[in-house]
Amino acid sequence: MTAAFFVTGTDTEVGKTTIAAGLLHAARMAGLSTAAAKPVASGCSKTPAGLRNDDAIALLGECSLTLDYAEVNPFAFVPAIAPHLAAREAGVVLDVEALRGPVQAILDKGADFTLVEGAGGWRVPLAGQAALSDLAISLDLPVILVVGVRLGCINHAVLTAEAIARDGLTLAGWVANVIDPETSRLEENLATLAERLPAPCLGRVPRLVKATPAAVAECLDLALLEFGL
Repeated sequence: MTAAFFVTGTDTEVGKTTIAAGLLHAARMAGLSTAAAKPVASGCSKTPAGLRNDDAIALLGECSLTLDYAEVNPFAFVPAIAPHLAAREAGVVLDVEALRGPVQAILDKGADFTLVEGAGGWRVPLAGQAALSDLAISLDLPVILVVGVRLGCINHAVLTAEAIARDGLTLAGWVANVIDPETSRLEENLATLAERLPAPCLGRVPRLVKATPAAVAECLDLALLEFGL
């Protein structure tokens, strides 16, 4: 049985890639084939092989299928700014149609477990009035929400979950990524998230000294996604 999910976050810099790589690693350890896509990435470095993004490289490293970098990250931009602004400066039209083809090609490879990682939060803009969420909608992918646990995360998480439901997609699960371990009333905040988010918590990831995919995978329960493990 194959399964694919769209990974989004409550904001930028909440650890989407860290969690996505951990999920992919957990899937590989469970004997599943894996693939991933990071369709658009800004903040890329110039290399002899072309533009490269650290997040896309991390995802590629957890793919058991043989994939080229360009397959995983077809749209790469140098400035570490909002993708639609980086694309505009580069003269690229960044719309759903442009992104959908490369992502569909990854999905068509038929890995047991495929993740498509967004950029920033749910409503990150694309060209015109489109948003990256429209890509998830067009592909009809269930969503995994990475909650960056810090002050204000409950509001961000609940609003994101409401937007996902309003867009007609399923929130398959969420991960509590504790980016601020000094968050006041941490346990109470996590309990409130569990009460208010309409999906299982796939795990709680503490602030790790080395957040390797293997270390993160140990904090996650892939079976809660209920896709045939």
